[in-house]
Amino acid sequence: MHDSDTICAIATPPGVGGIGIVRVSGPAVKPVAEAMLGRLPRPRFATFCNFAGADGETLDSGLALFFPAPHSFTGEDVLELQGHGGPVILNLVLQRVLGLGARMARAGEFSERAFLNDRIDLVQAEAVADLIESGTEAAARAAQRSLEGEFSAAIQQLQAALTGLRVFVESAIDFPDEEIDFLAESDVTERLHKIEKQLFELLANARQGRLLRDGIVVAISGKPNAGKSSLLNALAGADVAIVTEVPGTTRDVLREQVHIDGVPLHLVDTAGIRDTNDAIEAEGIRRARAALASADIVLNLLDVTEPGAERAQRSEKAAHELLVFNKIDLLDKPLEAPPGAVAISAKTGEGLDRLRQLILEKAGGAGKAPGSAEGAFTARQRHIDALKRVVLHLQTGREQMESHQAGELLAEELRLAQHALGEITGEVTPDDLLGEIFASFCIGK
Repeated sequence: MHDSDTICAIATPPGVGGIGIVRVSGPAVKPVAEAMLGRLPRPRFATFCNFAGADGETLDSGLALFFPAPHSFTGEDVLELQGHGGPVILNLVLQRVLGLGARMARAGEFSERAFLNDRIDLVQAEAVADLIESGTEAAARAAQRSLEGEFSAAIQQLQAALTGLRVFVESAIDFPDEEIDFLAESDVTERLHKIEKQLFELLANARQGRLLRDGIVVAISGKPNAGKSSLLNALAGADVAIVTEVPGTTRDVLREQVHIDGVPLHLVDTAGIRDTNDAIEAEGIRRARAALASADIVLNLLDVTEPGAERAQRSEKAAHELLVFNKIDLLDKPLEAPPGAVAISAKTGEGLDRLRQLILEKAGGAGKAPGSAEGAFTARQRHIDALKRVVLHLQTGREQMESHQAGELLAEELRLAQHALGEITGEVTPDDLLGEIFASFCIGK
């Protein structure tokens, strides 16, 4: 398979619809158009045409759009045939295009060609898939901002700042007799500080974007009959879990997705943790422990009517754990939860709004709450990992400069930082990573 091949695919979802689209891209677009339409449509104008089969009979009728290179999504000649949305009709049109020398596109190959032909960078290519897969309005808006280049522009600003600093440092290295004094008396440290500040802001925004895209995994933990399934139902707004007074009712891990202020929440209801001789319940507890270990946030649910709940207020908690006191509707007097905890009634709904707020705050850390999506852009875990490496390189370079006045080592760390940024936009991304990224796209995009 070569980039010089002409590719085609059905670009609309499977099933029956009013309109179905077959997309073609590559050097054979013009011959395909002339064979099927009898002419090459006027560029960038919707033209009504009959789509002819190999025998000259009409397969379908609809709109044809021709986008000549390089002013198309892929940067190549592109033809879109928009006909009726029946699977049989679409397949007939697709088979006709294949018969004229095109081949079936791989998953994400249209976007991959747009990237390879410098129409978009890798962040924007990923944003195409993120926009299609958006589960909330906030996620869709964030993906659109990335597609428009907001994330890429922030990366380019960092690259420019690093380039300027590298030029400054490497110029000093060219004069070894004066290097130490030159760098010591210069504003290298101040410029590094400005770059790091800009980087930390970008990293915080990327983390928010990752939450909007992937959501937060929230596991509900606690003893049997603490009210875990009732809390899951209350947050989901539906009876998705069976609730009884019998301990050990939940035997397996239950999952439900909800949204809080546009942020997807993947709720996980786990089996109550206790010693048991029941083989089925024991397997549920094993799965519960695995779910708790992989969760972003754990809601440690306590029954306030049980002995020991008061002592739990004063115990040490993990950073990703949120203490939740349940069944406050059964108390004779109000319960004041300690800082960072919340008192609720899963039965009446009291305290649930505060719980939702704390979940968002814990997910967002010290940055802005993930629900405040205004100005956010979508991001992936690989972007965050790359930005963390940039932070490490800058910190290492600063230490080498301040401790040893080692301009060469600072210059090398700046180069490595730029390399990590280049991985985000695709400037230095290995081919195997590109294949992995585009393989997750749908066929017609």
